[in-house]
Amino acid sequence: MHDIESHINLDAEPSGEGCVECLKAGGWWLHLRRCAQCGHIGCCDSSPSQHASKHYHETGHSVIANFEPDDPWFYDFRSKRAFDGPRLKPPLFHPLEQPTPGPHGKVPRNWEDLLH
Repeated sequence: MHDIESHINLDAEPSGEGCVECLKAGGWWLHLRRCAQCGHIGCCDSSPSQHASKHYHETGHSVIANFEPDDPWFYDFRSKRAFDGPRLKPPLFHPLEQPTPGPHGKVPRNWEDLLH
């Protein structure tokens, strides 16, 4: 396994409150993931656009943290393993008033049929 610690930056701040690419394109997500190296917020692999995985493939930043409330965990794309990790710079999750799936007003009624 590669050196996971080198893929975690404790000073990186989240890039926002939702998936960067989905917000820009007017899309939606199921769950959010935070790049542990640069703070990029992307949508999970169950989401239609899978931006967290795309960010890994584009940048090589292999470690993500869950960006959902009350469920702290990390995942390494290279080893395909979840693990407990250090406390990142807050905020550690999206705003509590933000719905899951989200964002508000963008989730289609048949969203469950559109998941991966």
